[in-house]
Amino acid sequence: MVDVKYCAYPALVQLIPGAAEGLRALRQAGYRVVVVTNQSGIGRGYFDTKTLELVNNRLRDQLRREGADYDALYYCPHAPEEDCQCRKPKPGLLLRAASELDIDLASSYTLGDRDLDVKAGKAAGTKTILVSRTNHLEDSGSNPLADFIASNLADAAKFILSRSRTRDGIAG
Repeated sequence: MVDVKYCAYPALVQLIPGAAEGLRALRQAGYRVVVVTNQSGIGRGYFDTKTLELVNNRLRDQLRREGADYDALYYCPHAPEEDCQCRKPKPGLLLRAASELDIDLASSYTLGDRDLDVKAGKAAGTKTILVSRTNHLEDSGSNPLADFIASNLADAAKFILSRSRTRDGIAG
């Protein structure tokens, strides 16, 4: 979704161009799609888990209207200063998702629009794709850590489908 800092209002949820197309293509090809997100607005007291649930429900509704969906969503509710193991760039939530959903991380991809997504994916042992045209490309299109840089989620999905036989994927 389009990044809204500390999104506490479901009405602000908007899909990023190419997001539904990419997720739909991956799911139609048999991939599992897992969303992993930092939500420090909870830890900072800006909103509660019920509000996050409403925001996530709106996201899922918008995706489903476009014929797309995801299999699971994991979030870190902690503020950065709490130094938890689930906040990206640490791989805690990716490892948890892999364990709970029986995902082979070595044959999976982590997609995200920030360096911390790429770092989390690398730490978890996945291949990584930096989606550069969303919101947070810190380094103007260059990322030595990412295995691939895509302009949007649809292009990332095309890359994965052209190169992979796995059926697992994790989105940051």
